Amino acid sequence: MTVTAATAKWAEELFTTSIVPTLVDYIKIPNKSPMFEPGWKAAGHMDRAVALLAGWAKDHLPAGATLEVVTLGERTPVIFMDIPATGGRTGDTVMLYGHLDKQPEMTGWRDGLGPWTPVLDGDKLYGRGGADDGYAIFATLTALGAMERDKLPHARCVVLIEACEESGSVDLPAYIDHLAPRIGELSLVVCLDSGCANYDQLWSTTSLRGLILGNLEVSLLREGVHSGDGSGVVASSFRVIRQLLDRIEDSHTGTIKLSELAVAIPRGRVLQAAQAAEVIGDEVWNKFPFQDGVSPITKDNAELILNRTWRPALAITGADDLPPIANAGNVMRPRTRLKLSLRVPPTCDAAAALAHVKKVLEADPPYGAHVTFEPHGANTGWDAPELAPWLAAALEAASEKHFGKPAMYMGEGGSIPFMGMLGARFPKAQFCITGVLGPGSNAHGPNEFLHIPTARRLSLCVADVLAAHAQQ
Repeated sequence: MTVTAATAKWAEELFTTSIVPTLVDYIKIPNKSPMFEPGWKAAGHMDRAVALLAGWAKDHLPAGATLEVVTLGERTPVIFMDIPATGGRTGDTVMLYGHLDKQPEMTGWRDGLGPWTPVLDGDKLYGRGGADDGYAIFATLTALGAMERDKLPHARCVVLIEACEESGSVDLPAYIDHLAPRIGELSLVVCLDSGCANYDQLWSTTSLRGLILGNLEVSLLREGVHSGDGSGVVASSFRVIRQLLDRIEDSHTGTIKLSELAVAIPRGRVLQAAQAAEVIGDEVWNKFPFQDGVSPITKDNAELILNRTWRPALAITGADDLPPIANAGNVMRPRTRLKLSLRVPPTCDAAAALAHVKKVLEADPPYGAHVTFEPHGANTGWDAPELAPWLAAALEAASEKHFGKPAMYMGEGGSIPFMGMLGARFPKAQFCITGVLGPGSNAHGPNEFLHIPTARRLSLCVADVLAAHAQQ
């Protein structure tokens, strides 16, 4: 029991005439996540985005379904839908998940493109949030609508669209607790906030790295001084902060030195990385916008996959107290402040890792410098449970039908905090984690785009998976 060709054509028309135009309006809304827009409530962009997506969803709900925008106090809202079962498996529930908040603008957009300027170019819809993750609510209701058209049975489904995923889903635990009696017992979770290594087949995410964030500040002076007077007497705050970073990372290789942030990689995940590397080859690395002549860390594609999915890595994502070059006088600055983003392995305890990083950075500061590491969050990653035979078969069949190629499996380097929460709360549930963030889509960066055919085919794959689940 799978989606018919006629319904696949219906889905294509729905995307063209309704979904893409609504996504165009959604991209125009600068609905930055609360971490990047502390005044989000007063700005009103969150309410506009919720109203737009919830309004479309209400017009496309399956028969008997309900939709509610739930708001707890001053927290960001969630859209919650409840779709009754239509046959087959009874007694448990499927949850389908996405989010509607966005990353900030970022610089470097090509001429004619911008974060809040939707541009449709062939199969690609450019703009912030279309692929990460505005399309999810549309894909979910397309899948359920397709099942309704073809009279395919599905278990009871609940849909949860949150609004602070890009801020670490800090509001979500309260909503999960609040909605727990209405959610019920989950046997399957479908998440549409992940990636794909190409646009040619269905990709399922088998693990997600965790994330720890914090601001590192080093200060040796109360105020800036003439560099000709102070250099050679006072240590540069930039040099001291380099020394502190060397405690964490080998600057020659990028290897994280702290054993507390490393784990043994399961053999099955190593084999999956090798299989994925065989399929996508050099696209593991050449999908990135390297400058001419720049090469990846290694040319071993399987190792690159393991690096980005199971090994810790440090990125400096922001800096304060560094004046623009045009305004940089000959002054020894009083302080240097960096934002640290540390990806940690899926099974690493992120809270314990964050505490250890703080201890290492603040201990025995060089020259008695004032050093502070201000934690800004710790999200533990997630490693999927073993795939049930029925789900493996359903994913394979769906990929072959709607993409024409076998299903593939790979970990992702990013975080979806919600998966860790649900994995702990529903240890017996199966997980189908997938998405449209493929080569060049560049979520969080400039020139983000949604590959529309992949979103449409993915919607139909979800329908077939839900139908297979109902028959268990």
